[in-house]
Amino acid sequence: MADQEEEDLRIALRMSMQHSPPEPKRSKPRDTPAGAPAVSPDESPRRLQRELMAAAAEKRMLAARTGSASGLAGSGLGSVSKVEKKEKELGVESVNLGKELSQEEAKQLFSMVFGTEVSKDILAQWTNQGIRFSSDPETSMGLVQHEGGPCGVLAAIQAFVLKYILFSLDELSKSQFAASNNFASLTEDAKARALVRSMGEILFLCGDNKRAAVATLSVIRQKVEGSEDGLKEEIIGKALEGLSIESGYDLQTILRVDTYTSQASALQRLEEMIPIFQSRMGAMLFLISALLSRGLDSVQDDRDDPSLPLVTAPFGHASQEIVNLLLCGQAVPNVFDERIDLGGGMFLKGISRNVEVGFLTLLESLNFCKVGQYLKCPRWPIWVVGSESHYTVLFALDITVQDENELEERESQIRKAFDAQDQSGGGGFISVEGFHQVLKETSIKLPPEKLDHLCSTGFIVWSEFWQVILDLDKSMGGLKDSSGLMGKKVFDLYHFNGIAKSDLNGGQVTSGGETPVQRPRLTKLRVSVPPRWTPEEFMADVALSSGSGGNDSSGKDAEVAKPEPSQHAPLVDCIKTRWPRAICNWVGDPPSIV
Repeated sequence: MADQEEEDLRIALRMSMQHSPPEPKRSKPRDTPAGAPAVSPDESPRRLQRELMAAAAEKRMLAARTGSASGLAGSGLGSVSKVEKKEKELGVESVNLGKELSQEEAKQLFSMVFGTEVSKDILAQWTNQGIRFSSDPETSMGLVQHEGGPCGVLAAIQAFVLKYILFSLDELSKSQFAASNNFASLTEDAKARALVRSMGEILFLCGDNKRAAVATLSVIRQKVEGSEDGLKEEIIGKALEGLSIESGYDLQTILRVDTYTSQASALQRLEEMIPIFQSRMGAMLFLISALLSRGLDSVQDDRDDPSLPLVTAPFGHASQEIVNLLLCGQAVPNVFDERIDLGGGMFLKGISRNVEVGFLTLLESLNFCKVGQYLKCPRWPIWVVGSESHYTVLFALDITVQDENELEERESQIRKAFDAQDQSGGGGFISVEGFHQVLKETSIKLPPEKLDHLCSTGFIVWSEFWQVILDLDKSMGGLKDSSGLMGKKVFDLYHFNGIAKSDLNGGQVTSGGETPVQRPRLTKLRVSVPPRWTPEEFMADVALSSGSGGNDSSGKDAEVAKPEPSQHAPLVDCIKTRWPRAICNWVGDPPSIV
């Protein structure tokens, strides 16, 4: 009898794993199709009993998941524990239909992301981009982008993936880094592990390190679980045929969400769901997961203008709010530090915490915004790079590129004090009252004539103030350097653009020699930060430096003293927002940020 009950429960559990919702329970058997064997009278009650058992098992499993996610244990959950034990015995412990969004939640989510009027082209961009690594050996560490729009999501994930790939964080030992640019040697397992950990870290970051929501699709979820690895992609592809998301109703119908408070459980689920995130819905599902991890109301509270969609018209690009959410866990719209008080209880919200990976933007070089120190100086030397229409990634293999020398440390101190008084949103000017506060905090003693000149217009501009500091003696808090050696640096950066483009870099073409290789781009840049205050001053001093005949300089110093002529591309303008006097060189095609 016990064996029969176990068999009945096994069948019930299997029935509850079917991807379609259970049929309404019937008081009489279904009509028998023509040619099908007749159902015996004894079998009809048995089928009804199994359907009822399946529904009961499904409810118990949902209750078990809900209880686990909220950390509940003990009273009243004895039956749940028995079901979980039986699930493990039967090899179906990961069975979970997930939470269905309410009609209101689904409508709010769709409207928040796409607005009330969204084109089919934008929807197509966001529902046809998977999270997949490049098959090209030289860029195998990179995620490939096929559609415009979701690049902000991919670039943020890419930045975290590089953190795990480059700096051996499995060992969690910051003293033993072995970063290498030999990306062709990466194994699929190492890349998958880095991807899972990156996605998990981002989702918990969005959930204030308390929770992570993982969104998936009901039409493919249970078909994938338990399938052979080789069949998963085919199963998913067939399940997604003709599937579209065009409204909140569509989200409610096909979306299922699990919420985890345990990082181990979340990582396990993400690992199981990697084939789904690799599918054409992957980028969209991860964005939804991040938004739900943060909480829809919290996302709206983060924003300055909650009425605007997160995906911007007319081209469907990811907004800065999406990028900031994935990088720092809050969907704030600005990139400056902290917030700006507009008066009357109104504020502009910026970045409020230190971040693991950072952000640079071409828009800062065009004076459209000011990136704060939190994003410019992340824990790891990895930055998402924004242009007017695209997001890419810049990174270094050496963590010491962010170590500040004497010049940079002093410059950062003065700039931070100046920015704290800047109420223009990064415009680079402050009031006379604020200026006197800066001088006090940074121990700068200006001669009376210099002070009067700077204050004569009623406001102080950063560029003019900085030139005064460079000409001011160190004893008075300035940075005048008669040796010309302070601030010297040379290092390498790498730039990755995930869009598959024609690549002639290094003269690599197909075997026929006619068609350029279509692949993501990885470009190595040599960055020299000259010891003089501007590249022009430095280049004018090269003849003097090389003709001095001194032999006491190291090989690295000599390399700085004789730089290659500077090359230019929009990426260089982004790099100069981080290292203002940088001179950049590369081999082959210029790095592209579009």
